[in-house]
Amino acid sequence: MFKALLVNKNEDGKTSASVEEISIDQLPEGNVTVAVEYSTVNYKDGLCIGPGGGLVRTYPHVPGIDFAGTVETSDDDRYKAGDKVVLTGWRVGEARWGGYGQKARVKADMLVPLPKGLDTRMAMAVGTAGFTAMLAVMALEDHGLKPGTGPVLVTGAAGGVGSVATAILANLGYEVAAVTGRPEAADYLTSLGATQIVARDDINEITKRPLEKETWAGCVDAVGGDMLARVLGQMQYGASVSAVGLAGGAQLNATVIPFLLRGVNLLGIDSVMQPYDNRVRAWARIAKDLPLDRLEAMITPATLADLPELGRDILKGRIKGRVVVDVNA
Repeated sequence: MFKALLVNKNEDGKTSASVEEISIDQLPEGNVTVAVEYSTVNYKDGLCIGPGGGLVRTYPHVPGIDFAGTVETSDDDRYKAGDKVVLTGWRVGEARWGGYGQKARVKADMLVPLPKGLDTRMAMAVGTAGFTAMLAVMALEDHGLKPGTGPVLVTGAAGGVGSVATAILANLGYEVAAVTGRPEAADYLTSLGATQIVARDDINEITKRPLEKETWAGCVDAVGGDMLARVLGQMQYGASVSAVGLAGGAQLNATVIPFLLRGVNLLGIDSVMQPYDNRVRAWARIAKDLPLDRLEAMITPATLADLPELGRDILKGRIKGRVVVDVNA
């Protein structure tokens, strides 16, 4: 038996979540069993803990789209008992049971080895949010972004993706302009390396002009919606935007003018189905380019018992930085 956060759906369609004792025989099929040490809290987790958001297929359900821990048993030659591993994505925690328990069973293809320089706690301080942020930075670099070409905008900067993106970019020598709607987050973002704080209202205002002053050398956008439409018209010639989220909406009311007259690139970033080789590349870059002291400053510790409330908080935009869940506490 082991402890896990179990979500049930009642006859009236409402969900409830509580920490329960579960038998290891209830785990889903897979060829690697992991003793989970840490997980984290993402927006998808908030949906799966609560209303489901159409992500959860069957109940009862164990959420948690990320986890890090130690291999207990493996039928795959790539992993043996004692190996430290990380999982993000693959719809774990959504379509199948995830990391909000002391044990997890998955397919070996879903795992990556814990990179040197990180322990399991710090890997979950990174989690899907940090992994996505690194993919976004890598995509910008692959499309020509270099330090010294101008400020790089990070929208939703106080959130999980934005916090890690800010820290990585600053550590790499970029001038980071951090967008936030929370004035009280300014000191936090400055501590991560942001050199400019941009009020959300200043850049979220809709404009009818398809092009504005060329301002940003690159952008990691976690907001989407009207803000992304506005930002596209402010990018420098040939600059790129990595689109990683839709906190401000899924609709993009923009024109093609920035693409045609300034050669702007809009890069879609998916972290769920990334191929293995690019996952390993991204995790290696995280271990190398994300300063651990700044990562530590983002962390809020939590336990399984805290997750129902944290799930509600993240859906309401109340989470700052990264929540690290000690599943054994």
